[in-house]
Amino acid sequence: MRIVAIAAVADNGVIGSGEDMLWHIPEDFRRFKAVTTGNTLIFGRRTHEQIGHTLPGRRIIVVTRDPEWTDDGVEVAHSITEALDLAARTPEKVCYIGGGSQIYEAAWPYLTELDITVVHQSPEGSALFPKVTARDWTEVSREPRTGFDFVSYLPTPS
Repeated sequence: MRIVAIAAVADNGVIGSGEDMLWHIPEDFRRFKAVTTGNTLIFGRRTHEQIGHTLPGRRIIVVTRDPEWTDDGVEVAHSITEALDLAARTPEKVCYIGGGSQIYEAAWPYLTELDITVVHQSPEGSALFPKVTARDWTEVSREPRTGFDFVSYLPTPS
């Protein structure tokens, strides 16, 4: 199963403020919808709640430590490994890791790819994406746009 972190990441590594979206890029939203539809998305509870609704056409798995938490239209897991085990029940699908920062960090050892929208801004924010280093990740494609780039990475061969 492919396990892909998908994120919009500012030049300074910031992915969020913990409260609001820091940018609004319609082309990125359209691309996110196009690539994730028909696949599995794993979110942390806070990220899922910030989105405010279940994203149609996708299997949503929400990771939370709260044993009582539920929401309509989503599956619940209590660790990243439990979420990945649930996702593996449909191995022909791509499993996208959609954040937040703690979920990206927990999923990092399991990732097979990174699908990053590099946003050419440096906003203040408390939520950070893990550091992408050339030692660990090799850039395999880049599609420049005005103010951002779509960038794909694969693990750097050992």
